[in-house]
Amino acid sequence: MANPRDPTDPTEQDTPPPPVPYGTPDAPRIAVRGEAHLEVDPEIARITVTVGARGKDRRTALDDLTRRNTAVLDLVKTYGDAVERLETGAFSLTPELTKHGRGERVRTYHGAVRTTAELTDFTALGELVTRLADHDLTSVDGPWWTLRPDSPAHRDVRQKAVHEAVQRAREYAEALGTTLDALLELADIGAENTQPAYPRPPAARMRTMSYAGATEETAAAPLDLEPQRQHLHASVNARFTLRPPRL
Repeated sequence: MANPRDPTDPTEQDTPPPPVPYGTPDAPRIAVRGEAHLEVDPEIARITVTVGARGKDRRTALDDLTRRNTAVLDLVKTYGDAVERLETGAFSLTPELTKHGRGERVRTYHGAVRTTAELTDFTALGELVTRLADHDLTSVDGPWWTLRPDSPAHRDVRQKAVHEAVQRAREYAEALGTTLDALLELADIGAENTQPAYPRPPAARMRTMSYAGATEETAAAPLDLEPQRQHLHASVNARFTLRPPRL
């Protein structure tokens, strides 16, 4: 015969059952998804400037490359606070060998330096890229428009997705004649930049292969660059319990 239960023994006291991973009649569950989209102006424009040089001997190519790279850096720095970041990304000086003849003979040397600049003043951007493209053996790529990683727009779109999830859950609860009771889970599916519905064509590459610097009289007019709007998207999954409805 089993021993009688001792109610004073803590091991004998009733313990609540573990929570179940599904709803019950006393605590029905609801799962919803909240999504949000925002379209905002960009905060940064990024361009890449590649300066080239070539010469029959290594020293001549290197001297020309140094001079042209210095001219590009000096020009970019004249725009002051409009330039948020200026970085040199790559340097190369490569010999080109002759295709015919015995032995390895260098025909010419090719040099290149790549620099990336980020601007926050888009009014100065059009003028800068035009002046850069007027430099000898210089190519300009971009602009690429983007937001800062800590931009308030990222927070806004995430909060909007959460509000959408709560609102959707309340609407379901209202349809059942009840209200939300508690939040069980909120999962961030991810917030990321997405391509616009009708993406613009890639930015044109502005290149000059001239061998004479532009003068004030022949300088090209500044380009009129239209900033590309940034599209943000965020999604969340949310689970709630409901107060038992009367069906």
